[in-house]
Amino acid sequence: METEHTKAVEDLYFNFLHAWNERNSRAMADYFTEDGEMVGYDGSQAFGPEEIHAHLEPIFSSFPTPPYYAKVKNVSFLSDDAVMVRAIAGMIPVGKTELSQELNTHHTVIAVRDEEKWFIKLFQNTPAQFHGRPELLDQMTEELRALLPE
Repeated sequence: METEHTKAVEDLYFNFLHAWNERNSRAMADYFTEDGEMVGYDGSQAFGPEEIHAHLEPIFSSFPTPPYYAKVKNVSFLSDDAVMVRAIAGMIPVGKTELSQELNTHHTVIAVRDEEKWFIKLFQNTPAQFHGRPELLDQMTEELRALLPE
């Protein structure tokens, strides 16, 4: 059963990122619980689907947001109905062909199950800066580069 739920929460995460890549703030917001929280790359916070949608919409309409390339690193069940997903992600800026190391990030998702459907309770996007340890940033970038289409 855990394997089935692991796939479901990984799908939730990747569908959420797909909505980002499609610049679809409504779809992104709809993956959250009514009291869900999003902590953005810059530390901004938004609470609940409507506020999350309102926060993301001007970003998509004002900036050419690059798509995410991501890898789930760990799925840890906190209970039968709660899970933590840890992932790494990178971006290729619009007009470029290579990952931009300064856009590498750690994603943390807390997801909860309502009946048979999973929703995001918390999404946190933390820049991967690795102060003073450039080898870790290089290692992360190489791991993400392996995900890119040939």
